[in-house]
Amino acid sequence: MKIQLLGPLAADVNGESIIPTATKPRQILSLLALYPGRVVPMQTLMEEIWGMRPPQSAITTLQSYILQLRRRIGKAMGPDAPGDAKEVLATRHGGYLLRIPEACVDMHEYELLVAEGRVAFEAGENERSSQRFRKALDLWNGPALVDLKVGPILEIEVMRLEESRLVAVERRIDADLRLGRHAELLVDLTELTARHPHHEGLHSQAMVALYRSGRQGSALSIYQRLRTRLIEDLGVEPSRQLQRLHQAMLAVDPLLNVTSGPQRTSTFDLFAA
Repeated sequence: MKIQLLGPLAADVNGESIIPTATKPRQILSLLALYPGRVVPMQTLMEEIWGMRPPQSAITTLQSYILQLRRRIGKAMGPDAPGDAKEVLATRHGGYLLRIPEACVDMHEYELLVAEGRVAFEAGENERSSQRFRKALDLWNGPALVDLKVGPILEIEVMRLEESRLVAVERRIDADLRLGRHAELLVDLTELTARHPHHEGLHSQAMVALYRSGRQGSALSIYQRLRTRLIEDLGVEPSRQLQRLHQAMLAVDPLLNVTSGPQRTSTFDLFAA
């Protein structure tokens, strides 16, 4: 079985899709896939589907959705498969679990690659770090579960995944800045800062990339535009960290050309207190 959560929901067994057409069974499959090999309590599944006000028939209805999923899994497995669908989508006391390896779910492959990228970054292995983050981000095929109407449980998971994705993008850019790829990053950073107009980390990276590309004026303009947006939209000044980066550019601080070194976790941290 292969399941994709990083984009439109997709799941197949032996190349045959097992995705239900109805919304609630799709939610159940997605939630079980988030925790392969772990029991998901019935209460959690019901909260995802119906919120805090499940109908009186909730348990019976949930069991019918599980039966629908098993039928689809069993059909895709075929009559000659070892075991049956009840062993794949198993009942346990108080809940259900999807008995598949974590590697079958793209989210878990993504998180493993991100962890490897983080370790490599902290060790100063910048090329490996960049490659691990890129490979992780390549697994995404759009926003997480983009075609699914999610309930309260999945909504939290989707938010967590999207935040993780943005952090992975930042760390990949930091690794590439360490490798001197500042000019190559400008197109990506232009798009990212437009999509995240209040994100100081991405703006600081854009400033550094422009500065190292010999475009000090453009780097300073990014700071001024961000400062204006923060004040007008949120009523706050840029962080002291970003202010120090701005002052360093005005002073042509040689530290701005440092691409790596001990204790450096990111470009933004060059000017941490």
